[in-house]
This record gives sequence, structure tokens and C-alpha cells, in this order.
Amino acid sequence: MTEPIVTDIPHQLGREEARRRLDEGVGDIADLVPGGMVKDRRWEGDTLYFVVGALGQTLDCRLEVKDEVVIATMTLPAFLAPFAGKIRKQLQKQGPKLLEKR
Repeated sequence: MTEPIVTDIPHQLGREEARRRLDEGVGDIADLVPGGMVKDRRWEGDTLYFVVGALGQTLDCRLEVKDEVVIATMTLPAFLAPFAGKIRKQLQKQGPKLLEKR
């Protein structure tokens, strides 16, 4: 495994509304990885754990919802490490769109 990609996604929605919007839009995160799709997901408290399958690999992901920020973490397998910078940039750019009105 490589170092996880961690980025903050600020919001002003409150914890409950941020959770609702993430729950509805989690599939969009898979689009950040070429050929990605969400395979498994579960909530534990205010943290959404899910797996993205892409190119025969799996990425362990989590979205930790706080009052004013969502902490997004994606752990890439070594095979996808060369894409880490590109995925990080896309997560920072597209992450706030996950919290847009749904």
C-alpha cells in the first residue's frame, strides 16, 4: 500500500445534511479513478467506509463527516500509486461537488 491521499472538504451544511448528501453521491467518487466503481459501503457513526474497484485493484476509502469539514481518505494500492497526484487533484476539485444540493 502507498501513503493514503487525505484531503479536507469544507462545508457549511452541518453534519446531518453533509451525511445525507454524501450518502446520495458516494458513487461519484468512483469517477475520480479511471474505470472506478463503488463495490461496498457502510456507515459507522459519522464515517462512511467504502471500497472503489478500478483496473482490477481496490481502493479503501473513508469520508469522516465533521460539523464543518469532511475528511476524505483514499488508500491506493501500489499499482495505482503513479496516479496519486492526479487522483488527489481531482478529489480536491470534485470533492466539494459531492456536497452540492441533491
